Amino acid sequence: MNGTMRNAEGALSTASVAPAGSSGRKDRLYRYRFALRLPLRSALAKWSYLPCAGLLLAALAGCGYRAGGPYRAEVRTVYVDMFGSKEFRRDLEFKLTEAVKKRIATDTPYRLAERENADTILMGEVLEERQAALAPDSRSRQPREQVATLAVRVQWKDVRSGRILVEHPVILQSADYLRATGESEHLAEERAIDRLATRIVTLMYEDW
Repeated sequence: MNGTMRNAEGALSTASVAPAGSSGRKDRLYRYRFALRLPLRSALAKWSYLPCAGLLLAALAGCGYRAGGPYRAEVRTVYVDMFGSKEFRRDLEFKLTEAVKKRIATDTPYRLAERENADTILMGEVLEERQAALAPDSRSRQPREQVATLAVRVQWKDVRSGRILVEHPVILQSADYLRATGESEHLAEERAIDRLATRIVTLMYEDW
């Protein structure tokens, strides 16, 4: 390849210094130089990308990445226990449990399984659901913006060894909403639950 590149560069330099006797000859020389540059640049670009791609793949492999994320290779199946709740509202824990299952099924290589067949068990509890008012209107004194906050705890355990893989006593997640624009407390809770599910699945990454 080096010999080809030197020949191409030599031809290119020869063509660039050759005397031009007429405008037609100048046009032919210009087209000749342009035609030589295209394959030369294409070859250089093609070969220069290969080492970079190899280095990138080696770096990702060294960091423990796999397709879809840096998940634990020793875990194949997960049983998601129904989240408990200390709140009077009995639908929050059900919605959070279903959201976590959906995230695991779509965003991870883990497979959902029944308790007796699972490598690991994911458990949690809704500790508190709180509403707060922000940015009160200067005229009506009514809150223009409000925020819903959920507090949960999560534990992920390997049932084969008894080892605790993840232990978080408190995870807070908030979502704001504007009643003036038609947004409701229910919508804010849905947003908070979806974000919580994403964060919980993120905790299931491998430590590295």
